[in-house]
Amino acid sequence: MIRINVSPRPLALALVCLGIVVMAQAPLRAADAARVKIDNFTFAPKVLTVKAGATVTFQNDDDIPHVVVANDGSFRSKALDTGDSYVFTFTKPGDFPYFCALHPHMQGTITVTP
Repeated sequence: MIRINVSPRPLALALVCLGIVVMAQAPLRAADAARVKIDNFTFAPKVLTVKAGATVTFQNDDDIPHVVVANDGSFRSKALDTGDSYVFTFTKPGDFPYFCALHPHMQGTITVTP
């Protein structure tokens, strides 16, 4: 059996560098996850900016139903009960204001960049 003595500090540095290289090459799935939380009669964030092709999840964490509707009619959810979500993929750049069909004072905007 061959035994190699390596000091802990250089070994730790090498492992950290290896981890950075591996992470830099992996897709950033968490960063790609765009989410709008519905709670207490509000959309949060009120304005969300994503790149074209991004999928946005609208998650109802409120204790009453909500319906997410684009002002231009480009998307519309079913009634979302507590814990339900609606997913939509934005393929074109632009501003997409939306509101809750049951509570029209609830408003937000998805801004899609190229």
